[in-house]
Amino acid sequence: MNLSEFIRNIEDFPKAGVLFKDITPLLANKKATSFCLQQLVAMVEGKKIDKVVGIESRGFFFGTLLAQELNAGFVPIRKPGKLPYNTLKEPYQLEYGMDVLEIHEDAIKKGERVLLHDDVLATGGTAKAACNLIESLGGEIVQCNFLIELEFLRGNKKLKNQTVKSLLKY
Repeated sequence: MNLSEFIRNIEDFPKAGVLFKDITPLLANKKATSFCLQQLVAMVEGKKIDKVVGIESRGFFFGTLLAQELNAGFVPIRKPGKLPYNTLKEPYQLEYGMDVLEIHEDAIKKGERVLLHDDVLATGGTAKAACNLIESLGGEIVQCNFLIELEFLRGNKKLKNQTVKSLLKY
């Protein structure tokens, strides 16, 4: 199955000059979703995973499914004010300003093996901030998984100390 057939290009979203890779057609097709999940699981075959961390919000779609398939817990990383318990915060640079990610302070135990998942790796700022949060809790990042990698934005350079795998590269 060619998963790129289920990725819709949206021009000028969320702002002029951006070509957005929309995964909702993939999510709407149960066969494509199932195939995609099996491909994401295969990318970590043979590796012990204790927790899957998904980045708000599109990282939650396959992140929770991956956790179930890998018999692991799921941990959400969210924007400020969305998590109800005590959190650690990590600011990061956007191309147009700053933002912050948060994780529950008890979400990951020291030494737990973590798979980070998000739908798209673009500039790498969000993923790097998520890695910083995981490591600050003592988690060991086994791999960073992405459905899509926008190679021309070179986000993997910000994750140079991590193993980065992507299903689709543009």
